[in-house]
Amino acid sequence: MDMIDKQYKYLLLDLDGTITDSMEGITRSVQYALGHFGIDVTDLNSLRPFIGPPLKDSFRDFYGFTDEKAEAALSKYREYFATKGLFENRVYEGMDAFLASQRNKERKLYVATSKPEVFARQILEHFKLDGYFTYIGGSTLDGSRSSKTDVIRYVMDVNGLNDNQAVVMIGDRKHDMVGAGNNGIDAIGVLYGYGDEEELRSAGASYIAASVEDLEAMLT
Repeated sequence: MDMIDKQYKYLLLDLDGTITDSMEGITRSVQYALGHFGIDVTDLNSLRPFIGPPLKDSFRDFYGFTDEKAEAALSKYREYFATKGLFENRVYEGMDAFLASQRNKERKLYVATSKPEVFARQILEHFKLDGYFTYIGGSTLDGSRSSKTDVIRYVMDVNGLNDNQAVVMIGDRKHDMVGAGNNGIDAIGVLYGYGDEEELRSAGASYIAASVEDLEAMLT
């Protein structure tokens, strides 16, 4: 566990792989979308790389889809996700207590996720975690705001978070670390999600937490 020598006032948290373990819902939604194009994937673990990055990018990068085909795949993905995949999900053990503890320390909490904002709100409401957050920010359904860099900037701008030294991003993938760096804020990479330490450190993680308990110990 890395030691933090700063007192952050504002915590930005990723959703998938940081607050909730959404692997089943995301990979089943991808499986459903690929099936529409005649691609049969039986091993859901092989679809783990879809967790984190913007989905259109992943359909292009991993399956060579054109922009038009990736857009169609995204539509099929959402068809499954909106009714089933959304709830094939679980909150990481200790996360509820961590969020409560950070609020008790008078820190303000925000969500910054590449998931569409409308879905992020539904998920957090479903698990009764929405009340911890000052603001829940995500991507747009029309793709006008999709990169983690843009989402972080959006959350910071909407909430007037101008003191970069007081803000930290917490996430499990390189996109969280890069997005934080592009916005001039620190980032804590978590290892209990879908990325590993090499990925996170090479992407610029300021600190690494192996577990939710580590996060709590680091953010005293």
